[in-house]
Amino acid sequence: MNNEINLTLEVWRQDGPNESGRFETYDAKVSEDASFLEMLDLVNEGLIEDDRQPITFESDCREGICGTCSLMINGEAHGPNKGQATCQLHMRTFKNGDHITVEPFRATSFPIIKDLAVSRAALDSIQQSGGYISVGTGSAPDANLVPVPKEAAEMAFDAAACIGCGACVAACPNSAAQLFTAAKIQHLNLLPQGQPERWSRTENMVDTMEEFFGTCTNHGECHEACPKEISLDFIAFMNRDYVKAKIKNRTLSGQR
Repeated sequence: MNNEINLTLEVWRQDGPNESGRFETYDAKVSEDASFLEMLDLVNEGLIEDDRQPITFESDCREGICGTCSLMINGEAHGPNKGQATCQLHMRTFKNGDHITVEPFRATSFPIIKDLAVSRAALDSIQQSGGYISVGTGSAPDANLVPVPKEAAEMAFDAAACIGCGACVAACPNSAAQLFTAAKIQHLNLLPQGQPERWSRTENMVDTMEEFFGTCTNHGECHEACPKEISLDFIAFMNRDYVKAKIKNRTLSGQR
């Protein structure tokens, strides 16, 4: 038989982006084998039965892949366990009688839609500004037509693990998005297929990032909060490519 624990939840409720928000208190009794999102589902079932508005929160895959389950749990992005998204967090992490505070990701660039759901359209803007490669028409090339060095493939794979959840922004004192942007740039810049747009991609994505987010001052909180533990090294690679991009793009455009 599963052990059950009793919890007190302080949950941020906000009816809309232009409304004032407040914390509301709920009691929860849940199996320690349940996930954090399953616990919120149970709370919502009780609210619906009482003819009250359920808590709005985002979720999709519930497998730590999609990045939509972004919550601040007791002041930590995705909760206390390192290298896990909220949907991978289980209630056995907590103890009977614990008090848990649940909030949305806090950043000016992530306006609240309702309750725990925020808009991360600013991250989409960065991706749209350069997160693609040239694709010629015709039949698909053979998979091994373009040789990729093993080291480059492994590093690109590590960068591509970013799920775009925004934990790096929420954890950063400056609400910077360097870790997200660096991962999205470098998983393409490291591969041969990403070279045609390498310099325009880097400049466009970094410039777009700076329109929405703060500046990196090397706190390192982004890496600590990242559920995929993206390395800070990618920020260094991005900064290197950005300096080169400014020179190369000016040369290509004929500027002096």
